[in-house]
Amino acid sequence: MPSTYRAIFAAPGAKKFSAAGFLGRMTLSMAGIGVVTMVSELTGRYGLAGALSATLALSAAVIGPQISRLVDRHGQRRVLRPATLVALTAVGGLLLSAHRGWPDWTLFVFAAGAGCVPSVGSMVRARWAAIYQDSPRELHAAYAWESIVDEVCFIVGPVVSIGLSTSWFPEAGPLLAACFLAAGVFSLTAQRATEPVPHPRGHHAGGSALRSRGLQVLVTTFMATGAIFGAIDVVTVAFAEDEGHKGAASLVLSVYALGSCLAGAVFGTLRLRGSVSRRWLWGICAIAVSMIPLQLVRNLPFLAVALFVAGLAIAPTMVTTMALVERHVPRAHLTEGMTWVSTGLAVGVALGSSAAGGVVDAAGARAGYAVPAVAGALAAAVAFLGYRRLRPAPQREGSGTDGRQDREDRAERRVAQLGGECDRPPGAERGSVVHPGAG
Repeated sequence: MPSTYRAIFAAPGAKKFSAAGFLGRMTLSMAGIGVVTMVSELTGRYGLAGALSATLALSAAVIGPQISRLVDRHGQRRVLRPATLVALTAVGGLLLSAHRGWPDWTLFVFAAGAGCVPSVGSMVRARWAAIYQDSPRELHAAYAWESIVDEVCFIVGPVVSIGLSTSWFPEAGPLLAACFLAAGVFSLTAQRATEPVPHPRGHHAGGSALRSRGLQVLVTTFMATGAIFGAIDVVTVAFAEDEGHKGAASLVLSVYALGSCLAGAVFGTLRLRGSVSRRWLWGICAIAVSMIPLQLVRNLPFLAVALFVAGLAIAPTMVTTMALVERHVPRAHLTEGMTWVSTGLAVGVALGSSAAGGVVDAAGARAGYAVPAVAGALAAAVAFLGYRRLRPAPQREGSGTDGRQDREDRAERRVAQLGGECDRPPGAERGSVVHPGAG
């Protein structure tokens, strides 16, 4: 492990809560694709599979930020454990109804209830932010590390989920995802020493974190970005089946995550200066452009190479996104703000998977890759239109991370927290510091 990452784990308890977060986030990479595989195996209906995956994601998008807002007020342990029990009950109902062939509406009811799954990635990043709130370089490395963990989940998760559902029994993938969620959340919430101090109701006078215009831009852009991810999951499974190797879809999707993981690992060791917002804009554009080669896919090896290249832009962009969330959202709303980004992704995944499932059913798997291309173009357009809301004051652009600017940065954060001003960006341009929490 590079010294940059070894240094952040010197903090007491860091290894334990990051490991717990890894277990909890395996669910993110396994549940959606597991439901798609399960339903397609049981019914052969990709439209239904995509719609159920979309329902699961939309439910999480609606409920997730509310859970995170309660966490900011009352603490992780008091909120996450009951929420997880509700989610596990709903997942159990979903698997039972699919196994017994109950009417479709029962599948959608249980999929909606499963939206109580907490944003484990946001919880872990909030712990890092509490530890390194005055150390920008360490926080940058911590966020990069968590982006690596996200991508490792997406390397391992689809392989395990699709593999179990296709080779053992259809419900096996989502079932194991539920087990990972239980293990991760209950392990994380048992670690009280690193849990961020909750903020009482008085600190939330400014309302929701989503009042921040900068956060609105990030969430909207990531709705389109999430549509890319959701569509690619569904279409890749269908494309692999057309090629006669459905089980290979998990390997191809893992290669996609591998590209992102490698890029994130390198990105976390860099000491970057200049505009974080401009770096974010270029990242979104790179993700959009990387969808073009998918329109030329004719076989699985070509698809794997194209997705590996496409993945290189994901983790750095997600790391930079979390840096922007921290700049535009007061600390009393930080967990909620991070979860809103995940919510944007979840909504996009829902829309993308649903649209892709419909296109695959109507025109075939190859035609389905037009969906992520359109979503990428939309993400780039939104990013360009909202870019000005993410930029700091001109005199602060590219000012680096010297001690004076760091002091100004902390002072403005304190003002924003006391005044509840969600839309006030910090003073200094800081080194970029994810995701996902996909998951």
